[in-house]
Amino acid sequence: MFALPLQLVDSFLLQYNVGQALLALYILTTLAALPLKSQKIIGINTVVFGLIFLLTPTGPSALQPVHFQFLGIALIFVGPFLVITADR
Repeated sequence: MFALPLQLVDSFLLQYNVGQALLALYILTTLAALPLKSQKIIGINTVVFGLIFLLTPTGPSALQPVHFQFLGIALIFVGPFLVITADR
């Protein structure tokens, strides 16, 4: 029943690492939140993805390269500024 969708996901993830897939998901969720016109939602989204990037294992034999962990640190610092400066 779920064989075809799982094969599509598997064939997609074989070409990319987890960090690239998470980055694409972060971009898609940020674009999906733009019509809501809420800076707080985008800030919370940024903090959550920063934590996900930071907590995902890194290294040569791990799921993602180290530079995605640095992206997570940057997102954790930028996200609260977006939440604090939001009007609504």
